[in-house]
Amino acid sequence: MKIGTVDLGERPLFLAPMEDVTDIGFRLLCKRFGAAMVYTEFVSAEALVRDVKSTVQKLTISDEERPVGIQIYGRDTDAMVEAARIVEAAGPDVIDLNFGCPVKKVAGKGAGAGMLQNIPKMLDITRQVVQAVRLPVTVKTRLGWNSDQLIITTLAEQLQDCGIQALTIHGRTRAQMYTGQADWTLIGEVKRNPRIHIPIIGNGDVTSIDDADARFCQYGVDGVMIGRATFGCPWIFSRRELTFDEKLDVLLELLHINLERLSAEPQEKKQLSAELRAIIHTRRHLAATPIFKGIPNFRPTRIAMLRATTVSELTDILEQTRRQLG
Repeated sequence: MKIGTVDLGERPLFLAPMEDVTDIGFRLLCKRFGAAMVYTEFVSAEALVRDVKSTVQKLTISDEERPVGIQIYGRDTDAMVEAARIVEAAGPDVIDLNFGCPVKKVAGKGAGAGMLQNIPKMLDITRQVVQAVRLPVTVKTRLGWNSDQLIITTLAEQLQDCGIQALTIHGRTRAQMYTGQADWTLIGEVKRNPRIHIPIIGNGDVTSIDDADARFCQYGVDGVMIGRATFGCPWIFSRRELTFDEKLDVLLELLHINLERLSAEPQEKKQLSAELRAIIHTRRHLAATPIFKGIPNFRPTRIAMLRATTVSELTDILEQTRRQLG
């Protein structure tokens, strides 16, 4: 599979762009374990144009994680075009347009999945961004706004006509948010459309390599994107089963990567320490990781783990868990 000239190999797996999750440390781990392509956290076009520091920082990428995409979202055409130019200067391999985020603060303002209610604007933004940059432009969207507006089969052709070079489809509507089951039948229908010649990437409810293989076989997609199932589980992309010790080592490595990265950032007054921010940033992965599931009487340890405020305290708790299970 190729996006432009970016060769991703056969049956590539993608790490979905996710706010407060797909920072550079996590992306590098996912890449190590087999993700063919990773994405930064999604970026607000308007904030990027306004040069908001926290947003601009999301554009930092590393050669070790390539190929890497940067995803932008917004509802204003001029802002999206200008943001795309700024992103291009940051040097990713792909620029992705988010027309799929369902959360109220994004979709409720007409951006993300909100664009599914304004297809002419979506197509105008896509067309103008494609014309404004030289990098491959891709799109991520959903089946439609709700079950009465399942428009993806027509929309896919329209987006392709705008010049995008790949399309990722999440198998839910905006109304579903992340509830219910992802419906891959329409994703498969898009892929089987003889008029579609760009790669189609499927997304939704993929929780393992076996799930991904099944989607490739059943629906013929060119790639599979994995999102929430990667939380606390960057090894999900690996075809080798890791031991508990190896998985715990990865989570500890993530903690120290976060600490090193955040310690290198300039400190501002009244800001939390880099150490505490690193812990907070790692907690979501510790809370979601599957490696602690099924451990008897683990609840007090889990609470202590999520309340730890120093790296040494958290490390001691994790190492104690290792010893208890050893």
